[in-house]
Amino acid sequence: MIFMSGHSKWATIKRSKGAADAKRGALFTKLSKNISIAAKKGKDPEMNPSLRLAIDTARTANMTKDVIERAILRGAGELPGQQIEEVTYECYGPGGVALLVRCATDNTNRTASFMKSTLSTYGGNLGGPGSVRYIFKQPELYKITLPDADAQDKFAQLLEELEDNEDVVDITHNAQL
Repeated sequence: MIFMSGHSKWATIKRSKGAADAKRGALFTKLSKNISIAAKKGKDPEMNPSLRLAIDTARTANMTKDVIERAILRGAGELPGQQIEEVTYECYGPGGVALLVRCATDNTNRTASFMKSTLSTYGGNLGGPGSVRYIFKQPELYKITLPDADAQDKFAQLLEELEDNEDVVDITHNAQL
């Protein structure tokens, strides 16, 4: 009889399943928040096109009907617990790039703290209300080319870290990549 130390079929499956489940869980969290935000405008998908789109996106990701319905009820305010709020942060990134970061969060203090620390890590900062939004009304006039490879690298890392956060829904910027 031959024994292979530390090797089993379950150990191999567990490793790949754990990684896949973590990705799927993060995706479902984002999709649930999108559904909850859309449901604030009305919980009937026939009368609310943004809710219908969010539900269709969730169904293509194989989210269960039960989870979708709970997200709709949470957004409509019919479930007790934490309410999801939509917040938009106006920021400047490395090289003076303007960023609009739309977030869906149950804790605005935590998200604001994350935004401040992440931006400062990569040479950016939060702007005040209205400091960046005007740029995106005529984006072709305000395109910025990042000055050097270091700024481009920092900007790419900043975008990656923001996109990895589960509260971040959408990022708009004026950098020419």
